[in-house]
Amino acid sequence: MPTLETLERFIAQVEANAHAEAVEAFYTADASLQENQEPPRVGRDFHVAKERAMLSRVRSMTSTCVRPAFLNGDHVAIRWIFRFEWADGSVTRMEEIAHQRWDGERIAEEQFFYDPQQRIPVPRSLG
Repeated sequence: MPTLETLERFIAQVEANAHAEAVEAFYTADASLQENQEPPRVGRDFHVAKERAMLSRVRSMTSTCVRPAFLNGDHVAIRWIFRFEWADGSVTRMEEIAHQRWDGERIAEEQFFYDPQQRIPVPRSLG
């Protein structure tokens, strides 16, 4: 079960857009992440590489935790809003709920719930 201080450090790191660093610091080596009902992807190193690859395509990004975050034993639920401005000038705004299962002070499983339609970038003038 994470402490409230650990959860707040995790949220602060994500809000600072240090996504790959947050995965390195707060996920177990065999962490499982799942997008909606897609098959889970396993392995912290895989997720760090995936985050770095995504961030390499971003011109700017904001990550916001919509409070409150919910902590109940080993389970955490966080509502996030992300805004990506891509290198081509298009914009993606995503709102999601992340449901996490922690193993001590690290995230062992995480599932994201969001409308997949949000993943489609829109021209900057509309974003």
